[in-house]
Amino acid sequence: MKFSDIVTAVKGNKPKTLAVAMAEDSDVLEAVVHAKAEGLANPILVGAKAEIEKIAKEARLDLSGMDIVDEPNHTAAVRKAVMLVGEGKADVLMKGLVHTADFLRGVLNKEWGLATGRTISMVGIVDSPKYNRLIFITDPAIATYPDLPMKVDLINNAARVALALGVDKPKVACLCAVETVNPKMQATLDAAALAKMGDRGQFRNCVVDGPFALDNALSQSAAKHKGLVSPVAGLADILLCHNIETSNSLYKSVTYLSDCETAGMVLGAKAPLVITSRADTAKVKFNSIACALLAAGK
Repeated sequence: MKFSDIVTAVKGNKPKTLAVAMAEDSDVLEAVVHAKAEGLANPILVGAKAEIEKIAKEARLDLSGMDIVDEPNHTAAVRKAVMLVGEGKADVLMKGLVHTADFLRGVLNKEWGLATGRTISMVGIVDSPKYNRLIFITDPAIATYPDLPMKVDLINNAARVALALGVDKPKVACLCAVETVNPKMQATLDAAALAKMGDRGQFRNCVVDGPFALDNALSQSAAKHKGLVSPVAGLADILLCHNIETSNSLYKSVTYLSDCETAGMVLGAKAPLVITSRADTAKVKFNSIACALLAAGK
């Protein structure tokens, strides 16, 4: 499945409601207007109404048919957007012009937030012209230095995303600098432990193996050249990175150094979250909305 297939799949469903916290951003509004025009979502924009309408007018964006909840205070706007999802009035929550930490603080609020007790993590989604499948990268934004138990959660969250987007039994590659276990390299020890857990059926909906270097995780010829025999070798759908530096750099490198399209979403809350960088284009934000809408309710 590619991003175009995801958009088509979402079009085939009844439009869901998208709540946007602090919608005063031109790229966010462009993506939301695009999603509305394509029949993907019914947006609710939360933020300073006058500023939202001003930005839309300057960018020649039509907000007709969209509800705007006037709330200029950042904290209150996040709360209102979060509560729309918590009360069942919206299916997906999107971050607008607000810092990720402030946004997540609202999502995880114990009184009115969307916390479930599960680990919150981000999955970067890559649509590369080189491959006939989507590639999922975790975690480029939230989990900084995950230990083994947290890596289990990251795999499970990424697998949920992949399954929701049409991947049957996603293959997970635990990325390291080498393909062999080295006692001096913690990443390889974690990869080996995760692979053994996979062998014993501790991951129900995905196949996990490692350690893998990036080349032999994605390239069958590279895996064959190094003599790697595994159902994951060269066919990985999900790339589990050892830390945020690796994951963030990998995700941003495909954004800025290639012709790949990207998207991102966060799992672990009561509903899918669209958390994109303020530097991301309207296209990235639109892709992310489409992915989150398809994942909602699955």
